[in-house]
Order: sequence, then structure tokens, then C-alpha cells
Amino acid sequence: MTKTPINAGSHEEAEEGITVVLPRVPSGNQAGFARVNWETGYVRLALLCDFMVAAFAAVFAVYVRFGQTWNDPWNRIHVAIAVLFPLGWLTALLVSRAYDSRYMFLGNEEYLRVLRSAMWLTTIIAFASYMLNLNISRAYPLIAIPMVVALALVCRYLLRRGLHRRWAGGRLLRRVIVAGHEQAVWELTAQLRRERYHGMEVAGVCLPSEPKLAAAMLGRGQRHPRVYGTLDVNQVAHAVAASGSDTVIVLPCPEFGSNAVRRLAWKLERDEIDLILASALIDVTGDRTTIRPVVGLPLLHVEHARLKGGGRYLKEAVDFVGGLAGTLLLLPFLAVIAMLIKITPGGRGAVIFRQVRVGRNGAPFQIYKFRTMYVDAESQLHKLRALNEHDGSLFKMRADPRITPIGRWLRKYSLDELPQLLNVLKGDMSLVGPRPPLPTEVAQYGFEMRRRLLVKPGLTGLWQVSGRSDLPWAEAVRLDVHYVENWSLWMDLLILARTARAVLKGTGAY
Repeated sequence: MTKTPINAGSHEEAEEGITVVLPRVPSGNQAGFARVNWETGYVRLALLCDFMVAAFAAVFAVYVRFGQTWNDPWNRIHVAIAVLFPLGWLTALLVSRAYDSRYMFLGNEEYLRVLRSAMWLTTIIAFASYMLNLNISRAYPLIAIPMVVALALVCRYLLRRGLHRRWAGGRLLRRVIVAGHEQAVWELTAQLRRERYHGMEVAGVCLPSEPKLAAAMLGRGQRHPRVYGTLDVNQVAHAVAASGSDTVIVLPCPEFGSNAVRRLAWKLERDEIDLILASALIDVTGDRTTIRPVVGLPLLHVEHARLKGGGRYLKEAVDFVGGLAGTLLLLPFLAVIAMLIKITPGGRGAVIFRQVRVGRNGAPFQIYKFRTMYVDAESQLHKLRALNEHDGSLFKMRADPRITPIGRWLRKYSLDELPQLLNVLKGDMSLVGPRPPLPTEVAQYGFEMRRRLLVKPGLTGLWQVSGRSDLPWAEAVRLDVHYVENWSLWMDLLILARTARAVLKGTGAY
């Protein structure tokens, strides 16, 4: 081990492959200002889009309702309302805090606040009409408000997609210093690298004084961020300056008690450096948590998962209606697929493949799928076990010789799953839920994985829209548990919407 004394410049220490850098803190942080600049530009662009779609919706509603009679005395009030409508829409968005950076860029809260703004705009129009005794046509807001909401949601989605593409290309990323113990730091680093849509790039880490695990992992050739120092508050602040970072994530650890966190926040606030405190809770969404101040402490109250109640009955009703509608609409298409299975190579055998899967509370049921393999596929499995490309208990092989030519196409676009609509109608499955497991898989489940069995398995789910068969086993389990813990009807609708895109792309299915 070699050491260089700390001087007016910097302190660098190398130990077992670990580089520690402790520079002098400069007077400002350009990365923090750069982040603020692009975020401000993004918000201004969103505001401009909202104004434009509101102006279009206002004029369109007048035209649809009144046609060419705009100059009639009775209709002039609606022309005036059309002029003021964009300002009312922007006011409603501001009241709903739809431009707050904590709700933009990621997650569903931004879209929910746009919907909430529609309620505020309706209230504004109704209040103004009553107080000013305006004779407003009821058809006008019924046309204008739904249109402006739909257009605003589309614009927000397109803006976010553009931002996420830039993040995926390594641009506009937040540079992050992660402070915590080794294992938790490496797990978070790996997840942020895998899920680039979070918009964060780990520029460096701060670890305990003797990072032995870091040395071991780096010694195996794994690529990890530079270690900038220990968990001392001053060294974390130095790490921010050295790496040009604009965000600090502090993971749960005894070194960062309330006093240490407060001191770190004071050091970071001058240069607009964001401080993020990671909770010890795993995969618990914000709507299940409430901060309640008690004797000056912000205590986090965690509600239990919504496994019962009226919401679940509503989910079952949506499943039945959706399953019935899907079956009736797709019936001709299902008949065509069945015919193709019969007339193409490998057509000998049944069209529908039946297999025992495990449902809610461990109850077995028979799942229906279009047959995508040759009839002797099960007898050939033992010869291919050594070629398994999946890290879990599932057998997955990209070039599986047991799959028929038509079966490969059906699997790519998940068309082999369509007969599971019958399972949805029977009540064995849901439209959205965890992946239906095999009994052999369930036999290997640990305590955490058994949480997947508390709800019905789904025709699609987070696993389907997040990578399908390309996902590591641990990540697939995490997504399923996350769904069980944080289920909501809104989440189901979003997953169904994202499923169409995942299926059309055809990636991750084999």
C-alpha cells in the first residue's frame, strides 16, 4: 500500500485496486447548474406544448359546437372563452403542480396531475359561469376539456420518450455519488446501469473505511465506479466536487444518522446538489407511505399491501369484461392461428397445449396456450438441459430445436398466450399479474417468492413489459413481488398499454 500525504491539492490512496481521491472542494458545481438548466428548458417546452394544445382544443371546440356562426352575438362569449381557455388550462396545471420537477421525467404522477388539472379547469369554468352569470353551452367544455387532456397527455408522453432516448444514449444524465455499505452500493449501481430510464449515472461511491468487498469484486475484473472516500460527511462532499456530480444518494447505514444527514444537506445546498435518502423499504411505492411528524421526527407510516377489498372486486370485474371482449373480438384471429398450426410443419398433434400451473394461494389450474413445439418436446428436454440460457429454474433457449417454425413466430409476438383469455374467463387468471409458475418452480420458492402466489397470475405483467425472457431470474421475481405489493387499477391499465408496444417489438421472447 502506498500513501501520499494530504496537501493543498489532493489526496490519492491506492489499496488492493481501489482508488480513493479527495480533492479540494471548489466554490461552485457546474454539473448541478447544468442539470438545473436542462430541467428548466424541459419544463418550458412542456409549458409551451400545453399552451398550444389548449389553444387548439379551445378553437376546435368552438368550431365543432357552433360551426360558421362565430360572429353571432350569442356565440361571442364562447370566442372570448376560447381566448382565455389556454390561460385557464395553464393555471390549472400550476395549481396541480404539474410542472414540479419532483413529478416530471419519471413515473405516473405527472400524468395523474394532468388529469387532476382537468378537474380544476372544470371547477374554474363552472365557478366563472355562475359568478358572472355567463350563458355557456354545456357542450363546449365537454368537447374542449377531454380534448386538451388527451393532447396534453400525448405531448407529455412524447417529451418523456425523447428525454429517455437521450438518457439511453448517455446524455443529460444526473451524475450521482452513492454513499453506503458495499453490497447495497454495488446492487444499486448495477440496477441504475441496467435501468437507464431513471436518468442517473453513478460517477463514484463512498464506502466504509475498509472496503474489503469492493477490493474482492474489483479484483474479479468487475467494472465499478471509483471509490472517492469514506462515509465521513466531509469526504462525501469532497467526492461530489471531485466527480462533478449533481446528486448524492445515501443508502441506509448506521454512519448516516439524523445529525450526519443534516450536516450533509447543509454542505450540499449551496451548490444546488440534490440529496436523496434511500429507504430501507424494498419496492414500496409512494402511495403506500405517509410521513407523519412525531416529536419532531418525520416517521414513515407504511400501509399493508392491497390484497383484499373493493379494489380487488373491481379488478375481477374488469378481468371478466376484458376477457370476454377480447375473446369475442379475437375469435376469427384465433381460428386463423389454429389453422396455421395444423397446416404448417409440426402440425401433428393438438392445437391447444395444456399444462398445470400454480395460481392464487397455491391452487393448481390448467393453462391453455397454442402449441408451439413438436409433440415429443417433453421427451427431448433432458437432452437440452445443459444448454439452458436462463439463470433461474426456468428452461429457456433461444434456438430451441423443439419449437416449430410457426411456433417461433407465435412466441416472438406472444400470440401463443391468447388462449389464456379462457383462463381469465374461468377465474384462474387475471389480465395483469405475476407470471403463472410451474409446480416445479413453486417447490423451490423461498419466503419472498411465495408473495407472488397471493394474487392471480396474469396474462401479462411487469415481467412482460420489462424484458420478458431476457430478464434475470432475480429481476423477474422482484418485478412480480413489486406488482403484488403495490397493485392498483391504474397500474394495470398502464401495463396493458405497455404490453402492446412490448409485443409489437417482439424482443425478449423465445
